[in-house]
Amino acid sequence: MTCNAEKPPLSLLGLGAMGSALARAWLAAGHPLTVWNRTPGRAEALEGARVATTAAEAVAASDLVIVCLLDHSSVDDALAGVDLSGKDLIDLTTGTPEEARARARWAQERGARFLDGGVMAVPPMIGVPGSGAYVFYSGSPAVFEAHSGTLATPAATVYTGEDPGLAALHDVALLSAMTGMFAGVAHAFALVREEIPPKAFADLVVGWLQAMVPYAYGVAEHLDSGDYTKGVTSNLAMMVRGNATLLRTAEEQKVSPELLTPFMTLMTRRLADGHADEGTTGVIDLLRVP
Repeated sequence: MTCNAEKPPLSLLGLGAMGSALARAWLAAGHPLTVWNRTPGRAEALEGARVATTAAEAVAASDLVIVCLLDHSSVDDALAGVDLSGKDLIDLTTGTPEEARARARWAQERGARFLDGGVMAVPPMIGVPGSGAYVFYSGSPAVFEAHSGTLATPAATVYTGEDPGLAALHDVALLSAMTGMFAGVAHAFALVREEIPPKAFADLVVGWLQAMVPYAYGVAEHLDSGDYTKGVTSNLAMMVRGNATLLRTAEEQKVSPELLTPFMTLMTRRLADGHADEGTTGVIDLLRVP
């Protein structure tokens, strides 16, 4: 005869799209869940959850408190005056590394242990095996270890270190890479939209970008070695010359080049500084503000 151990309880503050997806995953796994949301109606669809009328009531209900709100100030508002002593507070609200570090100090002053999280998924991926969803965590290693099973229920977990700002740094850095990709895709579709069927072109874009993805490993190797010429096949001098063709084509197609020109400007600056044999890694040095 086997006995299933009772799942640990937790409280969740925030039932937006992501918070609701997290709540459903924990409920489906059998975790006793207390929820609070500024708009109470959003809790009605969460069958099995205990609905708290105040944030303080939700916090008091569990030792593990997870916050998933709009922004840093929303967390301040929700937890103002709430007793956090003895609680393990995990903040999944998207924010900056410095906001996470400030929140860790804020939590410690109130007697709570703290973990920050960066969710690398959209809500439909949460709680779906094999979806690729995962969450970066940083802060108290004791909190991560104590709740690792609960945290792994809605999505895979990646602990990035004791510095509370590391999860947000990983999160925002990857989102920044994604945003740059989106910009390139938008420009490409703007060029072809009047002459090439979008669905057919999408197949080409996906294949081309997948082929270019290993570029990131080359950048990492350059940064680690300090040799920005290693393994370069298309050097900066060649690429800057090629940029002129990209710009002329945009002009011919009556497409603004504004999504491309900031990067091209940096490439030209790096070339002018005497780095013709490099790849594009040196642009990173130009981005660093003294």
